[in-house]
Amino acid sequence: MSGAFEFILAGMLVGFCVGITGVGGGSLMTPILIGLFRIEPHIAIGTDLLYAAISKFCGSMVHARKLNIVWPIVLWLAVGSIPASFGTTWLLEHYLSQSTHYKAVLTMVLGFMLTLTGVSIIFRSRIEKFFNRFRSNEVTQSENEHLAIHKKRSFIVIMGIILGVFVTLSSVGAGAFGIMALVIMFPNLPMIRIIGSDVVHAVLLTLVAGLGHMSAGNVDFTLLMWLLVGSIPAIIVGTLISSRMPERLIRKILGITLFALGVNFMVHPVKAKPKAPVVQQQVVIAEKTSNTTER
Repeated sequence: MSGAFEFILAGMLVGFCVGITGVGGGSLMTPILIGLFRIEPHIAIGTDLLYAAISKFCGSMVHARKLNIVWPIVLWLAVGSIPASFGTTWLLEHYLSQSTHYKAVLTMVLGFMLTLTGVSIIFRSRIEKFFNRFRSNEVTQSENEHLAIHKKRSFIVIMGIILGVFVTLSSVGAGAFGIMALVIMFPNLPMIRIIGSDVVHAVLLTLVAGLGHMSAGNVDFTLLMWLLVGSIPAIIVGTLISSRMPERLIRKILGITLFALGVNFMVHPVKAKPKAPVVQQQVVIAEKTSNTTER
């Protein structure tokens, strides 16, 4: 088991990436905990969800003060994601957690979401340029904005359900993947309002999913504390110097890294250790009993 210093360093690394690029929290933290520190997948995912909720909360307050949040979008996303998260947590606790394929399923879903996130980060500028063609040059009026949301609310709810399931299973996708989905659905909405809305929804979703994992005993609070100690100052530092750093290069490196990690998790999922056969266990118990009787 690694010590507090290593966890603080991991928090600093992830926090710095989040401060510079705005993404990479859950996408980086969970694979680091599983691949580097050999923490069980369900513990890593549950701890990372609460870590994401706490670390994103400060950013959501900033967006709220600057009026960068489209609350109807947050509401309709939550209508789909929160029940989906509860349902996924219930299935995990009552069915999947008893399966020998539990860890393999979690890591394969994690790999799938990491791959999608990596692709969305690598090609984010191209995706944005493509959908910029459909953006109007004028600022979107509030009544048109509300009308667009009203027409697409069923799609927003469906996207919320998808995010609720996959974020609860993997702790990945609430950031970069959620932003890309909103960009596709609302090409006329200013990017800063898309980011603000996504951050607030991510806080709600990761908090609910994290509490669900906590009720199942999948959260290591000591680990969570050390990660926050390292990441919160690093997020502030990364945000302050982000304008001086080569963001595009860092985003490409981050995207390629996440893509490679995702493929690795899908090809080589973490598997549960095989249990000893019941017959062998009974023989061992019988031998111990006979030895005790002879004495």
